[in-house]
Amino acid sequence: MADTMTVAAGDKIRCDACPVMCYIKPGAAGACDRYANHDGTLVRVDPHVVLERTLSHGGKLVPFQVSGDWDGKIVRQPDLFVTAIGAGTTYPDYKPAPFIVSSEVDGVDMVTVVTEGIFSYCGVKVKIDTDRYLGPETATVRADGEAVGHVTTSEYGSQMLSLGGVHHLTGGSKKEGRVTCDTLMDLSNCKAVELVIDGGATVVVQAGKPPIVNGVAEERMRVGCGSATIGMFAKQWHGKVDEVVVVDDHITGVLSEHQAGKLLDIADTGIKMKGRRSTPGRYFQVADPGTGWGGTNISDPLSILGPFNAKEARPGLTMLMVSTTGEHASYYVLDEALRPVETEMPADLRFSVERIQENCEPALCTVLFMGGAGGSLRAGVTDNPVRLTRSVKDALTRVTSGGAPVYVWPGGGITFMVDVTQMPAGAFGYVPTPALVAPIEFTMRLSDYAALGGHVDYVRPLSSLRDSAEVRPMPFLPGRRA
Repeated sequence: MADTMTVAAGDKIRCDACPVMCYIKPGAAGACDRYANHDGTLVRVDPHVVLERTLSHGGKLVPFQVSGDWDGKIVRQPDLFVTAIGAGTTYPDYKPAPFIVSSEVDGVDMVTVVTEGIFSYCGVKVKIDTDRYLGPETATVRADGEAVGHVTTSEYGSQMLSLGGVHHLTGGSKKEGRVTCDTLMDLSNCKAVELVIDGGATVVVQAGKPPIVNGVAEERMRVGCGSATIGMFAKQWHGKVDEVVVVDDHITGVLSEHQAGKLLDIADTGIKMKGRRSTPGRYFQVADPGTGWGGTNISDPLSILGPFNAKEARPGLTMLMVSTTGEHASYYVLDEALRPVETEMPADLRFSVERIQENCEPALCTVLFMGGAGGSLRAGVTDNPVRLTRSVKDALTRVTSGGAPVYVWPGGGITFMVDVTQMPAGAFGYVPTPALVAPIEFTMRLSDYAALGGHVDYVRPLSSLRDSAEVRPMPFLPGRRA
């Protein structure tokens, strides 16, 4: 499929699909491995992908109406959807998008404009489900020794990384840009990548898979903070144990002091906690962050306790200490000196620990590709690019990436994020400028496309692609990689 201008140089041809402008020998591919010289013609190596939304490919129906003529589809949609994967690019951007395809949906004429965008301004946001300490906030994240991003804010049971961006792609050394591009492409294509965090952990990240922290695969993310865990399970502990401490790097919970314990009339135990007391039964900074109990650096939970108050404590008082994932748990009984002595845990308390584990979600890595579809890419859609931006903001134009739904950020430009696990395999490529190549599709009414100054002379019917050698059909299973 020749979709870009070529210039001959002897037996070589010059590709202008990106700013590198490779001279390509016959039978060879360019530096991006996306374009090749085939008998003197520049061709796109990967065929253009069309998603087929059909039951024959295993799509599931979700019935909500017993009778009638409903065909099982929640939203009416065409049987074929033209993605930008393999379509080619608009570079050098004065020309229309590679494919501008018309179709009819429920009697309405629609058009989908598809382009493989070249994104120097892009990155990935990584959510890692773990309580284990990965590194200090703003710490540099490295791949192959090169800085590729940083640790950002920790959220509820997950650690967040922000990787890529134009600073790392273009603002550092040549090697930093190359490694950053490779890292972003591998993560976006759902491949495993090893990342090392300055002052922290080594973590293997792969979209849709559990993280591996310092060589140990994470199994579950926490059920909640220590206080939330107290609230959820207080009734199950009532009458079975005198005190419960849920160890958490962020908010450690203490049953007898917690409002849940007060409402259940649980007596004071004389427990003394280290750390900074917040509201009753909630403690901050009981230990430093780490890979031990509840995301702290401790291996002995008793280290966060001070001496019990003899006015309230008594010999024989029982205490359960448990982490927010249930991975760590110990049972204690106070001796005559009011010192906790570890003892075999009763079966009913073991059950409550297992219930905490059951309520933990599986620990996974989530990778969101984020790019700014502004600049000249929009010129491939319309002669007046700002109208495309306005059409997206007015919800007249739907943006997708490889057929997957995206989130478009409010504010200026078309800045979008997409879950890479929702996209077909191998959806991302690169050019050695360096920049990532990502699919993007704009779908709207044909009348709206004409109104925004679209390249209507380049519209071609969907039927012209159905049996074309230019395209490769691909099954589409919602919620799964095709």
